[in-house]
Amino acid sequence: MTIQKFYTLESLIQAGRAQAKQCETVSFDLFDTLLIRRIHDPDLVKLPVAKYIADLAAERDIRIRPKRVQHLRDSIEKRHRQETAESFEDHEACYPRFMQEVLEEIFQDAMGDDLLQQVTDYELAMENSMLVPRKQLVDWLFELAHQGKKILVISDIYLPSSHLKVLVEYAGFLDVVEDVVSSADTFLAKASGLTFKPVEQKYGLTRSKWLHVGDNPISDGLRPSEFGIRSLVLHDASEMQRKAIIKRYFSYGQGITLWRGRALQQLMQPHEGENSDQPPLYNEGYNFLGPMIGGFVQHIAEQCRKLDIKKVFFLSREGWTFKQFWEKSMPLIFPDNNLPEIEYLYVSRMALAGPSCAYQGLTPANASIGFLPPGNKNFKDICRIFSLDPEPLTKYLKEHRLSPDSCLNHLYSDFLPENSKRFRELLDNTSFQNEIKAQTRPLNDAMMRYFEEAGLFDHKRVAIVDIGWLGTIQRFLFESIKHRQDTPQCFGYLFAATRGIPYPTAPDNSIEGVIYDKDRFQFSASSILYARDLFEEACRAPHPTLNGYRLTTEGYELEFRTAKDKTGEAEKEQDNYFAPLQKGILDAAPRYGAASSLLGYSIKDYRPWYSYMLVSKMAFAKTDEIINIRHKHHLDDFHGSSKPDGVRFKPKKELWNLSGASLRFSPFLRIRLFLRHLRERIRE
Repeated sequence: MTIQKFYTLESLIQAGRAQAKQCETVSFDLFDTLLIRRIHDPDLVKLPVAKYIADLAAERDIRIRPKRVQHLRDSIEKRHRQETAESFEDHEACYPRFMQEVLEEIFQDAMGDDLLQQVTDYELAMENSMLVPRKQLVDWLFELAHQGKKILVISDIYLPSSHLKVLVEYAGFLDVVEDVVSSADTFLAKASGLTFKPVEQKYGLTRSKWLHVGDNPISDGLRPSEFGIRSLVLHDASEMQRKAIIKRYFSYGQGITLWRGRALQQLMQPHEGENSDQPPLYNEGYNFLGPMIGGFVQHIAEQCRKLDIKKVFFLSREGWTFKQFWEKSMPLIFPDNNLPEIEYLYVSRMALAGPSCAYQGLTPANASIGFLPPGNKNFKDICRIFSLDPEPLTKYLKEHRLSPDSCLNHLYSDFLPENSKRFRELLDNTSFQNEIKAQTRPLNDAMMRYFEEAGLFDHKRVAIVDIGWLGTIQRFLFESIKHRQDTPQCFGYLFAATRGIPYPTAPDNSIEGVIYDKDRFQFSASSILYARDLFEEACRAPHPTLNGYRLTTEGYELEFRTAKDKTGEAEKEQDNYFAPLQKGILDAAPRYGAASSLLGYSIKDYRPWYSYMLVSKMAFAKTDEIINIRHKHHLDDFHGSSKPDGVRFKPKKELWNLSGASLRFSPFLRIRLFLRHLRERIRE
């Protein structure tokens, strides 16, 4: 018997349209026909389910490894198939039956009434995350339904029809399907051909007016043809090639860590109708920044579970994006609900700088931080940063032969070394520090009210999440709250930690750079330093910078910088420009969660791939990539308005700040700058 095989969707649909004219019913196979899987092996979806069951067992003090769960599931399912084969020709199993037995053997007396449903919901969610509707076939299915054809979906699988309907509904075509038929319900499958007669009788079908479409030459071709049903078989070479690619990356990753990140990225790729044209910035957010932010927040979640941290605070405007990414991805990786609470905290360096002085005064280290931006020159800039009124402090400056305009930054030609000595002596002046404490105490009081309302002091341990780079925000935050008896232990997680000024690490106040940390020699990862502003701008929240906290009769008020001035307009323009980039990042979040859960990997597995991406995207980026992705405006709220002279301050030639002509025509530019970067890292 000749089976009609088609090697492209177009040719199959063309033939199907012609044959459907003589048919009243069209049935479709589900998997690898109407739906394709992102992964090459459908059994891999079972692995995160095994981990989920092991985690649920651990909550009940039952210790079992995920591999043991998987082995138990396989053996019980195999036995069920053997028992079925004693009465039926098809060796089929039914998921609710064998999974119930698996759970009863693991949990025994701790088995709850809803446990099977919990596990089933997660397994179907994982299945959904790995399934993609084949757009052309689904469009044809809708076309047939609108023509009045009866549409059936028939599948050989251990999932009963009630479970398959969940997947079909997720795919978006359940409303036009007459019914979904599964071999798990009757143990009669397409593989033997025995399913077609009951379907014919149940739905009153006519064999000669019935067309079946699938991908298996036996189940979807030979068997229906033997029963007198027209059949079309899809043998899609392009789909086979796609599966071969992910299989190769997955297999390579078993031995070489670099390929684990590549397998992650491949599993995240959009397919079929998802794969629409997008702006270049969207693609950069989805393919480049998205996977790295995923690894970052996954590491934080893992550390919180390990260290029993119950609350995560996402700080500053970049934390807004990190929090959204977490919400879209982490529940897929950790479905046992053993995740900490999360909250976005309105903070900024400017808002925290003043309150940090309320109990300790202005420390030499914090004053040094104030003079890091080259635009800050004198004590007026210190007052601006730390929210100080210079008038009451002027008398103390005079006592130390200083004025508010005395140059305190060595980058300026009128800088005098003795001014630095006088300024250090000024910081030792108790009366001067008392005045600073008095001025900043109301700011701290307002901030305390906000932090109390946010629940910062309700936990013994909290995670503090920020973009980086010096850890200034966490430094100021901890210094603002450490006077309290209920101050929590703060675990800081930075996207990248440059540590230009040593951080005062202590058991109750620590930071870790996750993607890059200067304290660990990660030369490839240090490529992030090429364009730090890019990462800040890409993740910023769509609201103005927080300027500070103010006491009110009702409690406190958050004061934001106006968005109507020149700087605000520039920032708004930047936000609009990077909107596709940020959309790409957030669209990548659920795909990251599903892919990372299925692979069972974490950041230690992805680091080699992240390093490769950072070097290629930052140090050896193409000219068009740099021009398209680099920021147009960057707001540094610490930066003053002064301009150092060119003798003492010469900005370095940076790849991401050069003109298009230099990027295109300067010989060996990227190699020269990369070697300079290497020398600088070695000297650190």
